[in-house]
Amino acid sequence: MSEQLSGKVALVTGGTSGIGEAAVQGLVNAGARVVFTGNNQEAGNRISAANGAIFVRHQVQDAAGWEQVKATIMQNYGRLDIAFANAGTNAGDSDIETVPLEAWQRIIDINLTGSMLTCKAAIALMKDNPDNAGGSIVVNSSINGLLALADDVTYSTTKGALRLLAKSVAVYCARAKNGIRCNTIHPGVVETALISKAINDAPDPAAARRMLEGVSPSGRMAQCDEIVSLLLYLASDASRYVNGSEMVIDGGATAGLPGV
Repeated sequence: MSEQLSGKVALVTGGTSGIGEAAVQGLVNAGARVVFTGNNQEAGNRISAANGAIFVRHQVQDAAGWEQVKATIMQNYGRLDIAFANAGTNAGDSDIETVPLEAWQRIIDINLTGSMLTCKAAIALMKDNPDNAGGSIVVNSSINGLLALADDVTYSTTKGALRLLAKSVAVYCARAKNGIRCNTIHPGVVETALISKAINDAPDPAAARRMLEGVSPSGRMAQCDEIVSLLLYLASDASRYVNGSEMVIDGGATAGLPGV
């Protein structure tokens, strides 16, 4: 177990599956004390029992519910050093002509408003850290925050907006001299349980896997722990001069022209 985050307290939203679940475990392994949120009580209980992290059932777009999240952090640890705004969805999304307004609004509420509320709550706690240590906010965007998907207009829009949300937060906090940094990470296709299920449920699972692996010129999908390694760097003091950055971790997917 690494101790690079020993003594630090972390918050992870959307921490009950995929990258979020891996982030909770990775932060614990690095020595941090972790509070995580999500809507799946059973998964939250399982993860908490396995690694000692504290689970709070909460939907990121629920503004009033953030008071309980903040209170849990303060009552247990009295500080916050790291916040990973990870919760997101693309459920119900479609192209610009057919996307239902209800799906558009729900995805915006979770992906964008939820991340804004995460940043807002994190700053409120971090700026009052007893030793004026500030903190690190990491927002999970996507390569779709850089390059759009035709059939996921809302997801692409929200992930692009997260880039400038983080930059605005970064500049604001830098000017306030409160020691809080904010950066985005932009993963490519990650082999989460959700992606694996989608592959297995496809009419031709082998073709579906080849397509997803072919997004990157490296010919494979990322593993969750590879994404978490970037999170751990941004959460640590080793990245203390990294602020307002967008860090792509996609195996080269956005580096070149596909097929050329």
